[in-house]
Amino acid sequence: MKIIISGGGSGGHIFPAVAIANAVKARWNDADILFVGAEGRMEMEKVPAAGYRIVGLPIAGLQRKLTPANIVKNLQLPFRIMKSRSMVKRIISDFAPDIVVGVGGFASEPTLKTAASMGYKTLLQEQNSYAGLTNKMLARKAEKICVAYDGMERFFPKEKIVFTGNPVRADIEQMTVTSVEGRQHFGLDLEGRVLLSVGGSLGARSINEMIINHLHFFRENKIQLLWQTGRWMYNEAVAAVEKAQVGQWVKVHQFIQRMDMAYAAADIVVSRAGAIAISELCLVGKPVVLIPSPNVAEDHQTKNALALVDRGAAMMVKDVDCNSQGLAAVKDIFDAPERQASMRAAISKMAVRGAADKIVDQIEKLIKTDTK
Repeated sequence: MKIIISGGGSGGHIFPAVAIANAVKARWNDADILFVGAEGRMEMEKVPAAGYRIVGLPIAGLQRKLTPANIVKNLQLPFRIMKSRSMVKRIISDFAPDIVVGVGGFASEPTLKTAASMGYKTLLQEQNSYAGLTNKMLARKAEKICVAYDGMERFFPKEKIVFTGNPVRADIEQMTVTSVEGRQHFGLDLEGRVLLSVGGSLGARSINEMIINHLHFFRENKIQLLWQTGRWMYNEAVAAVEKAQVGQWVKVHQFIQRMDMAYAAADIVVSRAGAIAISELCLVGKPVVLIPSPNVAEDHQTKNALALVDRGAAMMVKDVDCNSQGLAAVKDIFDAPERQASMRAAISKMAVRGAADKIVDQIEKLIKTDTK
């Protein structure tokens, strides 16, 4: 069993990719798995840390903010694409995979497009409720498309779609830690109210700035904050907490390794609306205020969030309004126990378990029918 998994760029692509790889290994212990990612992106660090080999391509995305530096990058993009496709052709020829899986991200396009053109079977894993342009194009040649939302026939051929849900980290899907254990892990008061703020693996400036601007909120309302800032604003956040003298209430972390402990500790969560974050939140069943990132293609995070809001499973605050409305929404939920209960029930109904194994089921079926 030989498989190439391609994609990355953020935790939202990397975590499901690794979950699929782990499920492949669980089924075929001797499987040979090769990741193909983008040079300089998160996957080049996270995938080896998970125990898998990865090859980096010089691929990048289109820079939408047209600064002089970004214009130069955009002019270089066609050459990066051509070089990446040439590299992928050699990688696939040398590795000779049974199947190539794409999970989204810069490297996914040249890898799957080249694999399909060479006659290899391909499978797509679409995480979002609104498919991006790249996956819509790749779907034309893909044998199967694994999705996490209903109604995806708007974007893909109906006969290719399989509902699997999104693969998430095993420690989240199989979470066994208690609230007490989570709070002890982070040094939080066992009886007090706890808010968890996560802006994705890379952080979220607007959410972080909202918190920095309202640090007094946590002391005044006796709410403890477990705060993942991401890399870029960690030092600023630590300095702000020290200046405001709210260290008793606000616990700052650049990156939280034990997200199972963090989810267990929290009463309510503030989060971006990336597909994998939402899948995890459904599994842990906590009330959530979603603040979709405006800096994503086709505004897909807003569409992801609305899929929960429409079912009474979450509240949504627009990014532009989060500084003025985000923590007010949190307080509204904390002050309404009945609403908390209804949100927990609604979001838990949307949980999908065993997604990685369901995707591997599709991989196995495609390999067994391979006549290449």
